[in-house]
Amino acid sequence: MRHTARRNRLRRGGLVGLAVLGLVAATGCAADISTPTLTWYINPDNGGQATIAEECTAEADGAYRISTSLLPNDAPSQREQLIRRLASRDSSIDIMSLDPVYVAEMANADYLTPVPEEYIDEFTDGVIPSSVESSTRQDELVATPFWANTQLLWYRKSVAEAAGLDMSQPVTWDDIIDAAAAQDKRVGVHGIRAESLTVWVNAMIESAGGSIVENPDADGAAEVELGIDSEAGRRAAEIIEKIAATGVGGPQLSNLDENAAMLEFQSDSGGFMVNWPFIYPATKAAVEDGSLEQAVFDDIGWTLYPRVDEDEEARPPLGGINLGVGAFSDHPDLAYRAVECIRTPERQSAYFLTDGNAPSNLAAFDDPAVQEAFPAAEVIAESLAASAARPLTPYYNEVTGGIQKSWHAPGSVDPESTPARSQAFILEVLKGERLL
Repeated sequence: MRHTARRNRLRRGGLVGLAVLGLVAATGCAADISTPTLTWYINPDNGGQATIAEECTAEADGAYRISTSLLPNDAPSQREQLIRRLASRDSSIDIMSLDPVYVAEMANADYLTPVPEEYIDEFTDGVIPSSVESSTRQDELVATPFWANTQLLWYRKSVAEAAGLDMSQPVTWDDIIDAAAAQDKRVGVHGIRAESLTVWVNAMIESAGGSIVENPDADGAAEVELGIDSEAGRRAAEIIEKIAATGVGGPQLSNLDENAAMLEFQSDSGGFMVNWPFIYPATKAAVEDGSLEQAVFDDIGWTLYPRVDEDEEARPPLGGINLGVGAFSDHPDLAYRAVECIRTPERQSAYFLTDGNAPSNLAAFDDPAVQEAFPAAEVIAESLAASAARPLTPYYNEVTGGIQKSWHAPGSVDPESTPARSQAFILEVLKGERLL
């Protein structure tokens, strides 16, 4: 029923758009008076989304213009601002850059206009499977994959060579922990009580063949089934326990975020690290500004995310942005025309080059300019193809909050108790019996 209402809005919007265009044609009025303005709420970047908005406005040739509105820096604050405005049926929200983990929540609340049938093939063909999955709610495409992100295993070549590791072949968490411990080096992970901890725990549970949420399509909080108290959950806890017990996580393990882990990896203690692709340009820039020696940069290699078990492929983290069209937009048809323009493979390639955010469309990785600028592009594409999204549930906020509370600090993680305690805690939160 709700989907029929949305599509009716699309049809009404189409009639309104045609009427406006007819008025422009009949009167010859300037576009600045009669051209609909679409507001695109964007996450902070290096200016790439604003540039795309300008380009698509020019290509629209008067059919619409795109104005950007900047969201807060972190994803939870972005969610809060958008949810509040959507709850008040704000019609100014035409297009949104959404963290994939919040798509299910917004779709469940009827805050998104589903993707029209005529765009579905175009928006999904050749796109990373996990990006499509993260844009889907109960078998309906409710958002559009735009750019994606994933974590690689970064390593110091000298440390891997001394340990006798063949980094052209898959390696496990045990392999890199043992190699680092034998040489008094570090394994960079994200142990801080923040979203990055959930990213790490989820990737290990998925890599061990499990899932944090087993029925993400559940509508009611009380219906959510968790898979944390499982063999996969215990394997993830064993890895965290080993990193803490061996000392390879370093003395600041419980406070390590992505940037702190990078700085540690660049130091004399650097051995291995899981982290996002920003590592390469950031390290290169440090060499260029003289704060890091060229020898350190030359010693850095990259490969796929470590496996939990030798015989099971890793499921690296998925990040990025999906584009949603607001349910209360006055111009949903034009908004989807704009989304079509925004997410072309060519623009995804250009955005990768200017802002360092990887494409969700695998064809964009074939761009020679991308391959030249990002030597790790092939591995990034391979990692994205194998990646797993974080739990795609409307109750993600409660799930990630529970993970962050029950799996922190890393030094307190116990394979025998942490998964069971974590699952029980989150279920109590979902049922309203406990507070985060």
